[in-house]
Amino acid sequence: MKAQRKQSVVLVPYLLQGHLTPMLQLGNILHSQGFSVIVAHTEYNTPNYSNHPQFVFHSMDDGLKGFDMSFPSVKSIHCMNESCKAPLRNYLVRMMEEEEEGDQLACIIYDNVMFFVDDVATQLKLPSIVLRTFSAACMHSMVTIFQQPEKYFPFEDSQLLDPLPELHPLRFKDVPIHVINNTVPEPVLDFYKRINDIGSSVATIWNTMQDLENSMLLRLQKHYKVPFFPIGPFPKMVPLASSTSILEEDNSCIEWLDRQTPNSVLYVSLGSLVRIDEKELIETAWGLANSEQPFLWVIRPGSVSGFQCAEALPDGYEEMVGERGRIVKWAPQKQVLAH
Repeated sequence: MKAQRKQSVVLVPYLLQGHLTPMLQLGNILHSQGFSVIVAHTEYNTPNYSNHPQFVFHSMDDGLKGFDMSFPSVKSIHCMNESCKAPLRNYLVRMMEEEEEGDQLACIIYDNVMFFVDDVATQLKLPSIVLRTFSAACMHSMVTIFQQPEKYFPFEDSQLLDPLPELHPLRFKDVPIHVINNTVPEPVLDFYKRINDIGSSVATIWNTMQDLENSMLLRLQKHYKVPFFPIGPFPKMVPLASSTSILEEDNSCIEWLDRQTPNSVLYVSLGSLVRIDEKELIETAWGLANSEQPFLWVIRPGSVSGFQCAEALPDGYEEMVGERGRIVKWAPQKQVLAH
């Protein structure tokens, strides 16, 4: 009797931590349902293979050498999309040629920033699904703005607190895209339009849930006209111990958390991308000190302009707050939030 072949899925995550984590979590969910999972990733911010022995990994030449990726530009993202196209196509062709001996390729699931995947999937006649790693509310606001961008840009400083048309309760200061001098440059506008376009994809997976964003999801489904699968939040569906972090996590802060009174700790982390200046760091430092609450504060190396790490803190700060405050370079965030 011929053994039943397993179905495999190829995941194509975007390289930033906030995008990579939900894609790997989705991979864990699919693997638990019997799928073989292949992760096709960029060379930059390569996932830690040892944390995911259940996956097959394939590295793609991303063309990013020479780019400053501490804050990716539209140019670098377009270069990455163009550079990854041939490596992914060649890999998928080999997979399809070997299908009779191995697993059957069911579909490709890709982060919306990796929009080149749609071209590859269309060319190879493979079904593709988009993963939206952010909220439906954010997506809805972008879709609304890009249908009539002239209604929103440019705007005046005096309008910053005015409501955005059709997007209550958002104000002009809350526009969810990168604004320069109260407008959006044409290349940036084109980029956002591109990542909002699902192309030939047959469905969209959302890291959110219907009960939380029902009205937004219904509006977006009318716009895109494909099935939606709001199966989040992903962290609730994967093992707590599984790490998706690119940076090394300081697990000693969990022992410190264990010693604190329940529901008493302030947690401060700006994520893997945001930068602040010295003035903002010092204001945050004194705000935490004066709160008289225990706090866990992540100061990522390179996150304070002009400084490598916590040396920008006021002299004697850590001694002053003592055991009440814990400052680390990077925390196991999933474990912290579940504590």
